[in-house]
Amino acid sequence: MDPVIVVGAGPVGLSLALALARLGVPSVVLDETPGQEETRPARTAVLRPDTAAFVGRLGCADALESAGTRWTAWRIMRRRRLVERVAFAPRTPDDAAGPAPASPVHLPQHALTRALRAALAREKLAEVVTGSRLADLEQDEHGISAHTRGPNGTWWRGSYLIGCDGPRSTVRKLLDIRFPGRTAVERHAVAALRCELPWPGEALLHRSPPRQGGGPGSEVSARPLADGLWRLDWLLPPGRELVTPDALVARIRDSLAGWSGTSTAEPGTGSTGTGPDGDGNRWHGPGRLVPPYELLDTGVHTVHHRLARRWRQGRAFLAGDAAHLLGALGTQGLDEGLRDAENLAWKLGLAWHHGASELLLDSYQAERRGAVAARLRAADQALPLLRDGRSVRWRTVLPGAARGRSTLLTDGHLGRGPLGAPPVYARTPLAPPAGPADGPLVETVPGAPVVDVAVTASDGSVVRLHDRLGQGLLVVLVAPGTTVWDRRHWQSAGLMPRLTSAVAALPMSAELLVTESYPGAAAHTVLLVRPDGHLVTALAGVRPEEMTACAEAVRGGAHGRGAGAARRAGSEGAPVRPAGIGGPAGIGGPAGPGTSGTSGAAPEIGRSDSSDAPDSSDASGASGASGASSASGASDGAERGGPGERTTGADGTTNAGGALGAGGATGARGAAEGRNGGAEGGGTTGSAGTAGAPSPVDPVGTSMLHSESD
Repeated sequence: MDPVIVVGAGPVGLSLALALARLGVPSVVLDETPGQEETRPARTAVLRPDTAAFVGRLGCADALESAGTRWTAWRIMRRRRLVERVAFAPRTPDDAAGPAPASPVHLPQHALTRALRAALAREKLAEVVTGSRLADLEQDEHGISAHTRGPNGTWWRGSYLIGCDGPRSTVRKLLDIRFPGRTAVERHAVAALRCELPWPGEALLHRSPPRQGGGPGSEVSARPLADGLWRLDWLLPPGRELVTPDALVARIRDSLAGWSGTSTAEPGTGSTGTGPDGDGNRWHGPGRLVPPYELLDTGVHTVHHRLARRWRQGRAFLAGDAAHLLGALGTQGLDEGLRDAENLAWKLGLAWHHGASELLLDSYQAERRGAVAARLRAADQALPLLRDGRSVRWRTVLPGAARGRSTLLTDGHLGRGPLGAPPVYARTPLAPPAGPADGPLVETVPGAPVVDVAVTASDGSVVRLHDRLGQGLLVVLVAPGTTVWDRRHWQSAGLMPRLTSAVAALPMSAELLVTESYPGAAAHTVLLVRPDGHLVTALAGVRPEEMTACAEAVRGGAHGRGAGAARRAGSEGAPVRPAGIGGPAGIGGPAGPGTSGTSGAAPEIGRSDSSDAPDSSDASGASGASGASSASGASDGAERGGPGERTTGADGTTNAGGALGAGGATGARGAAEGRNGGAEGGGTTGSAGTAGAPSPVDPVGTSMLHSESD
């Protein structure tokens, strides 16, 4: 069978190719760049625990530890007052972490990309072809062909093709998939510098800092990196005002002076300019002492929100920035892109080795697009309240809520709530048939990520549950006391022989694991876990027939809840845009345009902006900073619409109709790079586009906490 073609060699495309290689699926990565990553300390990635674990399983765990840093706490300040301090759980090999959240991993995006490239270079089943720019696509019922230009220009034949080629995705354009949303709705100035701050290892969100006017909309964050570096972000006021090098340096000095305290000089008696003192520090204004710092990189990035109408068309898929743009209020575009890659990889692995139903392939769009749409909608509902000061409406949107503005502002950063928590695929078409009402009580709901408990494998080794993900179905037996017995005894006692036989008879590959305990699970509970770590179901004891039905549902068999709908949708062919010319002989014959069924596509109801207009500008460096900023990605936004709802396009038009999608709120990615990725980062800015007005959808009309995936 032909390899899988991955277009784009950013973090998402490289991660997908690595995940496919672990599943024994060959791939070709088409990279239009020379393959060298520019060093940009101000363009960083924040990986949540689940995506960091995914990258670690791909062979990059050492790089995460050496190039990244884990925060010890998250601070929220307002003016000069500490509002809240959230301590992150220490990394321990046991399960005694307690209720404290796990810290994300913060590292430069170029370090992540280089680590992924190095890991992919060690794989025999993957090949990266640099200097290959996609020009045409053609697909038929047997495969898909891609024509590239450049030094390695040729025709490539593949079984499937995934567009991970960034906001300006050529794959998306060739498939004629619309990418509606809003452009340039929020801007941030960014600086990477080496200095010492009063709270080493702790990240900070400072609202209304007094030395920058103290207005209700002013905001600055400081997040530590490895080797004593910090990334600082300033929320800029709406508009097209140019951020000059002098203005950016002034922001840096104001922030550092404010955090480090004032000098002993009386206000009005010190120098009104800047100059070194006897210890090498610098005065900035009356009575302000600026600690020494080394400025490494600067930039301005523009935040966007966009959501592609369809994520699958026949044998072609979209992932990462090619499918979505987001980033407001701490949401992480790269996080979502890596979840795209993990979700799609195991499904393509099944399809490549065993064939796949339309239901299985369509479930990628149903699960991932629904999760990202919910994230965008949550940001859309929160932003008018947080940025416009509409505090009088809080009690209506969050009835009886004790959550304050600071809590909602940091949900995305802390990985909690609808803005930051890992997605729950509660309405997945791969859900098994409903089980008995008296099923065991487990704290993890079906479709949610499982807890990373310690498990014992068949060889007797004790590992973490998340370390076994990515290969096949996991069957986990909760059996208290197994660690005190020799493996030879408990493997042949009790439920184990029957459970072992049931696992061996499943219609897809599965691994049997045993754990001492699982939150909320009674003894002898059997958990079925998908390859991407989401719970399928929990069973009371060994039930071979139900286990088989669940496995059939996971692989898109007839037992899934959405099987009937998928069969109906599969009969509705979606035309594939002709690529223009056929492939030459030697790649399996001409690959003429064909049709393929796809379900779950959002209906084109009402008018919505579909432009892919690039959005670029630059930011000059200051005080020795590099200064050049990369071009920003395509204009952003999020599609919305439903009966009684209103939609807003990037052009400001308002329409009605359509199914409820994501909100077109402010904020999206930092550094929308030209390939893939999706990490927030500095050094990128969108030029044109004034700050977008708040979405016309009334946040009072929809529950703030509603999510399509929970």
